[in-house]
Amino acid sequence: MLDPDSAADRAVDLVARARRAGADTADAVYLANASQSIQVRLGNLEDAERSESEHIALRVFCGKRSASIGSSDLSGAALDELAARAVDMARAAPEDAYAGLAPEELLTRGALPELELTDPTEPSPQDLRAVALEAEDAGRAVAGVTNSEGAGVSATRSVFALATSHGFARGFASSSHSISAVMVAGDGGAKQRDYAWRQARYREDLIGPAEIGTLAGTRATGKVDPGRMRSGQMPVVLSPRVGGTLIGHFLGAISGNAVARRASFLLDKRGERVFAPDITIFDDPHRVRGLRSRAFDGEGLATSPRALVDQGRLAGWLMDSAAARQLGLEPTGHASRGGGGAPGVAAGNVHISAGEPTPAELMADIAEGVYVTELFGQGVNAVTGDYSRGASGFRIVNGEIAGPVAEFTVAGNLLAMFARLRTASDLEWFRPINVPTMRIDGMTIAGG
Repeated sequence: MLDPDSAADRAVDLVARARRAGADTADAVYLANASQSIQVRLGNLEDAERSESEHIALRVFCGKRSASIGSSDLSGAALDELAARAVDMARAAPEDAYAGLAPEELLTRGALPELELTDPTEPSPQDLRAVALEAEDAGRAVAGVTNSEGAGVSATRSVFALATSHGFARGFASSSHSISAVMVAGDGGAKQRDYAWRQARYREDLIGPAEIGTLAGTRATGKVDPGRMRSGQMPVVLSPRVGGTLIGHFLGAISGNAVARRASFLLDKRGERVFAPDITIFDDPHRVRGLRSRAFDGEGLATSPRALVDQGRLAGWLMDSAAARQLGLEPTGHASRGGGGAPGVAAGNVHISAGEPTPAELMADIAEGVYVTELFGQGVNAVTGDYSRGASGFRIVNGEIAGPVAEFTVAGNLLAMFARLRTASDLEWFRPINVPTMRIDGMTIAGG
């Protein structure tokens, strides 16, 4: 795996080869990962894995025609062949009026912010195994836990670099550490499972493995012998671990690509109030040690913190250069790159503003409702905003969390759900999308 400077140089070299092969403009992305993981179950080592990958992707433009191609062979001969093939493919491709590199005047210049994305420590396999065993032991020690699906620990180091034919060439390294545990409670057909998981850039920022295991065990035992919800309209309270999915649907709907295709339920809502006036949704790609922090986007444009929703009003779209051209707007620094192809769109570290009430206060006036801790299925229509997903959680009776419930459906329309959404004070900060407990009144429950 190359260091960031060498990776940027390799991307610059591939762009130069593409220009010599006949491309008018081009960009190249270098991606590399090295990871190790340990999985234990019932006190025994179940899996130990180490993997390394290295990939370079090239995108070329011949006029308004473009093509993308990638390779894991970084030898000079392979890169020459890659460049020639990409140019041949582009010349045979249809024209795209919106294709092209990002505007040169918007490229990132000067020093980059220090985001602390790389943990200098690298744990040994023995360290990882000890952490995994501690997490599983803690989970199995919870009263009522009858089995374990295991605990896992991983550590990853990555390098990303981007070079363009109009003068951008930079790279950065990052790291990631994670711990997870899955516990089983109950016997026979009454078994229930649940999990706990944490991820951080730095190992020192993770909570302790015993806390992970205990949380997984406690969640599993709390789900044993679930009841059924009655059908009808009632308040739904979303726990922080599932509430972020709702904001994920919002982010998908404000993607410039979706808006340009007229495939968003938020179409024509820019500048309008779509949440309550006390709701702000903020995107901060410069959060120190953030899971989605980055100083520049997948096209070389500077990233910057911004409100996506300001006092309930939709501030705008997330756009790469192609979508911005199609919509007649400026790109926003949200282009993302994977292993090849044209850029997609991705937000940075996103959070929704916390409210004043505690979670208990937020649900205190609910005579009958449900506290959702898990969501299943993909029943969301991105064009209309219609929402219907399977769920499990706990009944709310007279403002108090009551027994577990399962096998019911929560349904509504995202526009109406956003308008009625209220937040508690318990904003959490360890996910890419950070949310507190959230309440939505008037949702439709289909019980069993």
